[in-house]
Amino acid sequence: MNVQQLKVFVEVMRRETLQEAADQLGLTQPTVSFHLRKLEESLGTQLFRKQSRKLIRTEAAEELLPYARRVVSLMEEAAERMHARAKHGHNKLKLGASYTPATYFLPPFLADYKHEHPATDLLLTVKKADTVLSLLRHHEIDVAIVSLPDEPEKGLQIVPLIEDELQLVMNPRHPLASVETLSTDQLEGEIFLLHEQGSTSRQLAEEWAAYIGLQFHSVMELGAIETIKETLKFNSGIGVLPLRSVLKETAAGELIRRPLPGEGYSNRRHICLAYRDEPIYAAHIRSFVDFIRISGGQGPWAE
Repeated sequence: MNVQQLKVFVEVMRRETLQEAADQLGLTQPTVSFHLRKLEESLGTQLFRKQSRKLIRTEAAEELLPYARRVVSLMEEAAERMHARAKHGHNKLKLGASYTPATYFLPPFLADYKHEHPATDLLLTVKKADTVLSLLRHHEIDVAIVSLPDEPEKGLQIVPLIEDELQLVMNPRHPLASVETLSTDQLEGEIFLLHEQGSTSRQLAEEWAAYIGLQFHSVMELGAIETIKETLKFNSGIGVLPLRSVLKETAAGELIRRPLPGEGYSNRRHICLAYRDEPIYAAHIRSFVDFIRISGGQGPWAE
C-alpha cells in the first residue's frame, strides 16, 4: 500500500466510474485499475465490485475511506509546507465558514490574524454549515467557523465562541412593530421570510415554531440573509434572522427586532470553531485554532 494507491482510491470513491476518476487524476483508466488492484492485493480484501459500468463499494472500502483521506491529506499538507518553505516561507490556511460568521463575525479576526501572520495566505470558502462541516471531515479545509445548534458533531471538536440567537425582524411600519412581546396567536397567519432549508437558522426557526405551536402557513424562502433583510425593508413579512446579522439595520432604525416568544424557550445557536478531532501537525493551523479560541469570544462582536 502506498500513497499513490490511496490517492487513486479516494478519488474513485468520489466518482461513479473509473473513467471519471482517471480524468480527474490525469491518468488512464488502466492505470487507475492497476493501482486499485495492487491496493486490494496489499490489503487482502475486495474494495469494489463491478456492476454494469459502475463500481459498487464494499464495506471494506467504506471503512478504509476515512483513513485514506487522512493519509492523503497529511501527505499533501506536508508537500505543500515544504514547497512553501522552499519558495517564500508562505503557508496556505484553508478556512470554511457559514454565511453569518463569514459576513458578520470573521472579518476583523481574519484581518488581525493576517497582520500577526503575514506569511500565511488565507483561503475562505463560504457555504451552508452542513456543507462546511462535510468539507472539514473530508480534509478539504483545515478549520471551520460555523453557526451551529448546541449538539455534538461526530469526529469533530466544536468550541462555542459566542451566542448568536435568532430574533424576529420586521419593518418598523409592520402592524406588530409596536408590540414588545409577541404571542403565538399574533404570529399566526403572518408571512415569514426564512433562510433556505439545510441552514442552521432554518433548522432552529422550525424547532422554535414547533416548540410554541406555530405553523408557518405562508413562507418566502430566500437563500441569503442580505436578501431577506432587503426584502423586509419593502415587505410586511417577518424574518427569523441571527441577531448579529441585523445589528446595523436595527441601530439605524431601518428594521426592528424582537425576541422569539415562547416561555421556557432558550437559544441553542452559537458561532463555533470546528476542527477535526485528531492531532494538528501544521504549526500555522494550530496557531489559527489557538488565536480564535483565545480571541473569538472577546472580539468586537462580543456582548
